[in-house]
Amino acid sequence: MDAEFVDFVRRRGDHHLKTAVLLTGDWHTAEDLVQSCLGKLYRVWHRLDTSSEPDAYLRRILVNTYRSWWRARWRREIPRAELPDLPGPGDLGDGRAVAEDVRNALAKLPVRQRTALVLRFFADLSEADVADLMGCSVGTVKTHTYRGLQAMRRLIPPDTLVNRTKEEGSGIR
Repeated sequence: MDAEFVDFVRRRGDHHLKTAVLLTGDWHTAEDLVQSCLGKLYRVWHRLDTSSEPDAYLRRILVNTYRSWWRARWRREIPRAELPDLPGPGDLGDGRAVAEDVRNALAKLPVRQRTALVLRFFADLSEADVADLMGCSVGTVKTHTYRGLQAMRRLIPPDTLVNRTKEEGSGIR
């Protein structure tokens, strides 16, 4: 295996896994997504200019692969009569509970709003970069970001975040 590729995965793999978790809303799906995308990246690694960081290329693969998975998944989704028991917010530390609230709220957003928010605020990309990755205009990114933030504000009451962060003495980690 190419030593440069292995070094890249060791240095940047966790960052891209966190991005995938926020995109998918599920740790296991995110791991599958990153693994699939790293396989795609490795197949073209020899053609890339690796003197500059290939983060943007991997990020594009992540978004496009997730988009195709999402489109295929909704056609195969099977409704269940009973949902599995999940730990409630009280089962986590306050900081983790806030992060869990944010992840849960993100998971309830439409895919394009979630993608816009994750790429803008977690990956810290410009609106133009997000538009390029999502295959839409900058105006569309602004609309998805605005609507996503509005929905997040409705889904996570401000007093919940304020009370939790005051109790622990810091912000979201």
